[in-house]
Amino acid sequence: MLRRDGIDGVTVRSVATEAGVAPMGVYSRFGSKEGLVEALLIQAIDDMRRACASLGEPDPVDRLRSSARRYRQWALANPRHYRAIFLSQQGVTSPEVAEHLAAVYEVGNSMHEFAMAHGVIRRIEPGESCARFWCATHGAITFELHSLVLPEDADRNFEAVLDMVMQGLADPADPAA
Repeated sequence: MLRRDGIDGVTVRSVATEAGVAPMGVYSRFGSKEGLVEALLIQAIDDMRRACASLGEPDPVDRLRSSARRYRQWALANPRHYRAIFLSQQGVTSPEVAEHLAAVYEVGNSMHEFAMAHGVIRRIEPGESCARFWCATHGAITFELHSLVLPEDADRNFEAVLDMVMQGLADPADPAA
């Protein structure tokens, strides 16, 4: 339902109808509409985390760039989920949802630590590095989802954003940077 109708289309009654149960069945399982929305957000966030996780790429730059590409692919394949998590009033509404989102952030942090350990990005606090990387990629994806980037330029634009961010994070002591 979230994929089809967006977060605003998710109601206890509509979920009950879709599941073939009485609305009380949904209330019994989730407690409230807020509990239902939390469960949907957690499921979407966990799916996004799995999509972004490292595939064990040995090159740290490739690991970061590939993760960002998978993040974008997930967002483009699940635009209503992405909007529900990041762009709706009902996004991070509870400590439990925030905890699952923090796990996504930890995936990024570990990749930045890996890149720092290999000397390809500057040694700053990994969370700070990850935040900069995520803000830039998130912005590019959000622009794309809102059709603020021409479709024929979207791939090129995203790769240019990755180039810019990697250049900005590069270790200035590294002659290859």
